[in-house]
Amino acid sequence: MSDPIPVLTPGIEPTSGESHSPPSSLPSNPNWGAKAANMSNSEWNNTEANTLPEKVEEMALKEELPKRTERKRIVVVGLGMVGIAFIEKLMKLDVKRREYDIVVIGEEPHLAYNRVGLTSFFQHREVENLYLNPREWYSSMPEGSLNYHLNTLVTEIYAEDKVVKTSAGDTVPYDILVLATGSDAVLPRHTPGHDAKGVFVYRTIDDLEKLIDFASMRKGTTGAVVGGGLLGLEAAKAMMDLEDFGQVKLIERNRWVLSRQLDGDAGGMVVEQVRALGLDVLLSKRVGKILTDENNSVKGVVFEDGEQMDCSCICFAIGIKARDELARKAGIKCADRGGGIVVSPDLSTSTPDIYAIGECASWENQTFGLIAPGIEMADVLAFNLTQAKAHSPRKFKRPDLSTKLKLLGVEVASFGDFFADRDGPKNMPGRRQAAKKEGSEGTQDKALTYKDPFQQVYKKYLFTMDGKYLLGGMMIGDTKDYVKLVPMVKNQKQLEIPPSELIVGASKGEDDGDDLDDDTQICSCHNVTKGDVVKNVKDGTCKSIGDVKSCTKAGTGCGGCMPLVQTIFNKTMASMGQEVKNHLCPHFEYSRADLYNIISVKGLKEFSNVMKECGKEPESTGCEACKPAIGSIISSLFNKHLLDEPRRGLQDTNDRFLANIQRNGTFSVIPRMAGGEITPDKLIIIGTVAKKYNLYTKITGGQRIDMFGARKQDLLPIWEALIDGGMESGYAYAKSLRTVKSCVGTTWCRFGIGDSVGMAVRLEERYKSIRAPHKIKGGVSGCVRECAEAQNKDFGLIATEKGFNIFVGGNGGAKPRHSELLAKDVPPDDVVPILDRYLSLYIRTADKLQRTARWIENLPGGIKYLQEVILEDKLGICAELEKQMEQLVDSYFCEWTEVVKNPARRALFSQFANTNENINDTIEPTKERGQERPSYWPKDSATEDFRGHKWSELSWQPLVKAQEFQDTSTGDSKAVKRGDTQLAIFKVRGKWYCTQQMCPHKRAFVLSDGLIGDDIANNKLWVSCPYHKRNYELGGENAGRCANDESVNIAVFPVEAREDGWVYVKLPSVEELDSVLGTEKWKIKKSESEDPFEALDKKLKAIQGKGRKGVMISQLEDGIGENRKASMIVAGGERGAGGLDW
Repeated sequence: MSDPIPVLTPGIEPTSGESHSPPSSLPSNPNWGAKAANMSNSEWNNTEANTLPEKVEEMALKEELPKRTERKRIVVVGLGMVGIAFIEKLMKLDVKRREYDIVVIGEEPHLAYNRVGLTSFFQHREVENLYLNPREWYSSMPEGSLNYHLNTLVTEIYAEDKVVKTSAGDTVPYDILVLATGSDAVLPRHTPGHDAKGVFVYRTIDDLEKLIDFASMRKGTTGAVVGGGLLGLEAAKAMMDLEDFGQVKLIERNRWVLSRQLDGDAGGMVVEQVRALGLDVLLSKRVGKILTDENNSVKGVVFEDGEQMDCSCICFAIGIKARDELARKAGIKCADRGGGIVVSPDLSTSTPDIYAIGECASWENQTFGLIAPGIEMADVLAFNLTQAKAHSPRKFKRPDLSTKLKLLGVEVASFGDFFADRDGPKNMPGRRQAAKKEGSEGTQDKALTYKDPFQQVYKKYLFTMDGKYLLGGMMIGDTKDYVKLVPMVKNQKQLEIPPSELIVGASKGEDDGDDLDDDTQICSCHNVTKGDVVKNVKDGTCKSIGDVKSCTKAGTGCGGCMPLVQTIFNKTMASMGQEVKNHLCPHFEYSRADLYNIISVKGLKEFSNVMKECGKEPESTGCEACKPAIGSIISSLFNKHLLDEPRRGLQDTNDRFLANIQRNGTFSVIPRMAGGEITPDKLIIIGTVAKKYNLYTKITGGQRIDMFGARKQDLLPIWEALIDGGMESGYAYAKSLRTVKSCVGTTWCRFGIGDSVGMAVRLEERYKSIRAPHKIKGGVSGCVRECAEAQNKDFGLIATEKGFNIFVGGNGGAKPRHSELLAKDVPPDDVVPILDRYLSLYIRTADKLQRTARWIENLPGGIKYLQEVILEDKLGICAELEKQMEQLVDSYFCEWTEVVKNPARRALFSQFANTNENINDTIEPTKERGQERPSYWPKDSATEDFRGHKWSELSWQPLVKAQEFQDTSTGDSKAVKRGDTQLAIFKVRGKWYCTQQMCPHKRAFVLSDGLIGDDIANNKLWVSCPYHKRNYELGGENAGRCANDESVNIAVFPVEAREDGWVYVKLPSVEELDSVLGTEKWKIKKSESEDPFEALDKKLKAIQGKGRKGVMISQLEDGIGENRKASMIVAGGERGAGGLDW
């Protein structure tokens, strides 16, 4: 391509081949300014420059103007907004020195004008109204200090001779040359019809005058603007203001407008608003051809997708290209990609005494289309030329690209690093530039978004991962906080408030439910409404939160509703003038923390002793709410085996069988993998066990391998094999430490600055098995890239150069919470004592089933109070907290190892107490992706009236020996089998009860594993289903009734123990019993459930690309696939070889 041809028509460069829709990005930011177009011109210049004429006049009167005659000449090429800014600043700083004379050469016939305010020209049509300085300003400068030439194009630079040549043939010598040539509007020369009559760009006053003249001759026709950036929207507004066009259409190649400033949501909202104002916006459209008539006048466009649109005028606002042709011709180094004159931080070019500023300058491979960076460049250069002798030179640094303006009546703003979430942060607070590089892991920022489609308000603010610093953001509709937020980003000031308060304001406290109607469902698990809670509290039925849970069952399912239930209860009690009690349940008038202290001080190690010392009914059996809580407290204090009596009766099903129960009645098995680290040998053992017992395997979020589908009777041999291979219980079933997740840190990662794996392994090994009010999760990251996600854990560490930053109180779940910094730069040796104190305090003082996140929120003073107690020993208990943790750590044992070694504990893992026969697969398995899982639950429960069923004839049948049951204060229960029917037998305080084993809610055969509860005052006894806490009464006239779900009930049968040592149950014949309660009858079939992915799979199958294969098929041409390969290895050979040499 030949050199660009200089033309006097600014903005159109004849030999440009730039497309308006290049494959990646435009050569420069197409935005003109960071201020509103209706801003007065005087506000654009340096405020002191406005008073410069008066200053000069005053100095002349006082004869203070320097008399020196030897002055350097600065030639400025370009009299635009940046050029005049440089002149103003330099003359202000040089007015007392008079070191320089300035000659400025402008290509346009006008003095410097406000290009950002071009749109206003359509109203007043007076060029002088746009002038940044009146003509008199130029002539008021000291004689010879400022000369300007208009309508003059500089065509050559002779650097060796230090002269420039103009299009008129004149030469102008210089000592210092400042190039402020700006940029040209891009015109798509490759597009057929680009040179037609009616094609314009939106760049200069000359462009606007031509557009005005043309529009006046095309009244009532359609005008089009190509480009949906700031300039495009300005152009569209200008064409609408002309009122000559019948319709104005905006054509944008992206899916939304302002894609350089806004994300899709924000840009989409702007589209909605400008459309409502009458601008027709066409998105995802690219102009392929401009249609012309016989006079070469525009008559329409054809888009690349083939659609056609009629129009008489097209204005292109698709970006700008740095005007570097003059510099290139002179051999000055220019950027190959994107163009622009390459400048150093001091704005110097590759040629001595030549500088470049504004849109023509390329700094660190980028040019800037905003006015603000150009003004900053002008400031830096003017300062260095005048003040560097007495001060340190300034450097141009990363500019602030913040933008706030009003487009077509729509308030729009973007500030700081507003695309940090997309492109990675450019400049992280407190350290060197940390731009996200290709191949780097993890995100370094978090976004907080607010969208109000009714008020047309959108806000997205970006923060550092810890929420301590604001990086940038964008706003639509409501931009009043812009002035406040910009300096927060620019000054990198640490936030003193939670990030959310910048958008929604300060929190007014927890939701008290005042705005909820009484029929609003607050507990979806048990369909409890707000009115149910309020009514039971007001009529005196419920006097504690435990009462509420027992009476209404709210919060006894998933527990996610408890914060709201608690606040509704508190509010209702307060409205009645009643004291709000935080009692554990109706059996105790104490909170969990109170009971912990009582049990600790009095050394109470059995539930019966706790009930006698603290309970309202000393002989009570307790309930499903208090038993696990007290069992956890006893374990946290004394760490005895859960399966030994009398502790076993306190445990929910997961702890009772040391495994998480799954929805088909089987269990999951998770061995410990401290820090996510595992050897190949252990992987082989796990794979062998999973294959032998047909277990479904999956990697957990905590970096462990979970094996699902283990039958109760298979748990023993499975764990024997794992323990024999050197593994131990992962305690995934317990309210205790789950895992300490880690990245590889300095073990392998080239970015790591701390051994995150080593620390994670040590912490997990220390705190494993320790029970707490709720589960505990940890994480350790080897650097700020945070691959272990340590900042959403109950405790998390991030490596620093000096040690580790310790974060606490984060968790996911129903109400996620980001953790808070507890201590900074902690040496590795000091990490353990701090965590010992933190975890011990949590175990002592937290409420039942309260995660560390909620616990810290409820502490008086929150994280600050915790720091005072843990780090400053405000209460003088740190030594005691450390001692308590040391005792727990020293008492560690693997619960599964102790089961495997103990015959009495082994006996607890049989399916039935009266036979060695087993019943498997109460849910039909579904095979997918090479593994089996239980089919989905059907939507409906089994609603048959089991309780009211009329049996034809009943007779006493001996089913199980009485010695199988223990006399304990918590009750005992076993499952028995008769025919194909499963029954549950209970022994509570010397009395016997028998029910069907199946809970009708989900047709789960699990009732014998449920916790037993009582209400002695009202003579009630019930068993709570371990799945979803359906409570079935065991005795009395309501035996078999479900207290919290009237749609289901169970059959009950007379039962008694006789002198022959057997327990007898009065039952119908085997055939009749099986016809009503048989396992096969109620087995869940695959055909009963719907496939939730059926429609999606059809869609995905239709778009599968070439090369996709099944997950079990080898990608190699001669590959044998997953099953054959594994079978060969297990068999000891591989493709005929003698096996692998392990």
